Amino acid sequence: MNKSPKLLILICFFFLFSITSNLNLVDAFYGSSSPVVQLTPSNFKSKVLNSNSVVLVEFYAPWCGHCQALTPIWEKAATVLKGVATVAAIDADAHQAIGQEYGIKGFPTIKVFVPGKPPIDYQGAREAKPIAEFALKQVKALLKDRLSGKTTTGGSSQKSESSEKSEYSEKSSVELNSQNFDELVVKSKDLWMVEFFAPWCGHCKKLAPEWKKAAKNLQGKVKLGHVNCDDEKSLMSRYKVQGFPTILVFGADKDSPVTYEGARSASAIESFALVQLETNVAPPEVTELTSPDVMEEKCGSAAICFVAFLPDILDSKADGRNKYLETLLSIAEKFKRSPYSYVWADAGKQAELEKHVGVGGYGYPALIALNIKKAVYAPLRSAFEKDQIIEFVKTAGLGGKGTLPLEGTPPVVKTEPWDGKDGEIIEDDEFSLEELMGDDVNPGKEEL
Repeated sequence: MNKSPKLLILICFFFLFSITSNLNLVDAFYGSSSPVVQLTPSNFKSKVLNSNSVVLVEFYAPWCGHCQALTPIWEKAATVLKGVATVAAIDADAHQAIGQEYGIKGFPTIKVFVPGKPPIDYQGAREAKPIAEFALKQVKALLKDRLSGKTTTGGSSQKSESSEKSEYSEKSSVELNSQNFDELVVKSKDLWMVEFFAPWCGHCKKLAPEWKKAAKNLQGKVKLGHVNCDDEKSLMSRYKVQGFPTILVFGADKDSPVTYEGARSASAIESFALVQLETNVAPPEVTELTSPDVMEEKCGSAAICFVAFLPDILDSKADGRNKYLETLLSIAEKFKRSPYSYVWADAGKQAELEKHVGVGGYGYPALIALNIKKAVYAPLRSAFEKDQIIEFVKTAGLGGKGTLPLEGTPPVVKTEPWDGKDGEIIEDDEFSLEELMGDDVNPGKEEL
């Protein structure tokens, strides 16, 4: 019975010793006097994401042996880089939400945050010199961007490094997210192939160079994009993505994308895309310009909008107008794979627009190539005939000749659409000269 109190005391002492040891283990990483900045969820945004300088962040766990071994090296790097770059650390075991946000799978993980860019992994040697050299390289790149006028001050992107140019070039595969997906893909008339991937997925990493190559080779024909599902859970859920990588094809019916199940090579992706292109091209259209909404829909986002001004219906009759429209439709069919649109207006119905682009002085029909985004236009200066128009469209697609500046937004008014019939001459009611002139017609005539 006398041993029980002693045993209890020993157990309590051992328990307190264990707690103290664990506390010391945590404190042994980076104390209050350490040159390493201690991060928490409350200061992570201000110290890292809103920083105007390069920040190196170590994601560690107190129980990790490799993390303990890195501690003196990390502090040395912090001392060397003082005033040049910030060296920080966060306990990702205690703050698991932040670790999950940045895809931390093991400890220690070092990420480098550069203002205006996604964080990148440091995968070099765990020595102070290579760490400092890598940080200096990022600082030099940041200064170069600022000297060239790029706005890279204030804040780092929270996107994973798998969304970087190193994986997918901005000029080839388009980075898609919940903010731009509908505008770029769903509302587009283009054929899109979209890869849904995860940064940690080995198959995705293997696909990346093939995807990039296919995107580059398909430029101007089929658009390729990519969605980082670690960042875009809503898009992943919306399209019921179950595994990675998943490739969906958005054709003419954007609400019903189909899954690509072919080989994951650039050549196979390209072949499939070109076959889909043949079956998913929307039929060409030539639309009457009857309102500002039509102008916005057809010309607002088109690479080139060809606007035809056709003769008055009294001059051409229905047969003549239909022949002009058939010519335009044949042009639209020939260039249906190009991002062009075609609209037409009745002569004089869009008078302000005609004045804006200098149409009317040389008669009808007339045709202009319009680029609203660049605020320029070019008139067809040859005959309104199929062969001449084809050359005009080709020239416009190559940059155009005789391009003129467009002053302001092209004014369009709302008009009644053509009913497809011949025009009718409206005759005025007959009236007598006496009714028009009154008593002045027969000044000598007296009233009875």
